[in-house]
Amino acid sequence: MNRTEFVIATAIILLVAFAMGWFTHWLFHRFTRVPGGDMAEMDRLAQSLHEAEETRDHALAYLEQREAELTNHIAQTEAEFRAAMEGLRDARHEAEEMRLYIEKMDANS
Repeated sequence: MNRTEFVIATAIILLVAFAMGWFTHWLFHRFTRVPGGDMAEMDRLAQSLHEAEETRDHALAYLEQREAELTNHIAQTEAEFRAAMEGLRDARHEAEEMRLYIEKMDANS
C-alpha cells in the first residue's frame, strides 16, 4: 500500500465515520425531540408542578405552625392540670384536717 492509497483509505474511513455519526445524531434527535405542540403542554405541566410545589410548601409551613401552636396548648393544659391536681390534693388534706378537728370537737363535747 503506497502513500496515496493510504491517504484515500483514511479519508474514506473518516468520511464513513462522519456519516455514521451524523446519521446517529439525526436518528437520536428524531426520536427524542418534542414536537412543537407538546412544548406548550410541557410548559403548562411545568407551571402546574411549580404551583403544586408552592402549595405543598405553604401546607407544610401551616402544619408546622399549627403543630407548634398545639404543642404549646398541650403544655399549658398540662401545667393547668398539674396545678389543679395540686390544689385538689391540698383541698383533700384540708378537708381531712377539718374532719379530724370536727370529730375531736364532737368527742370533747
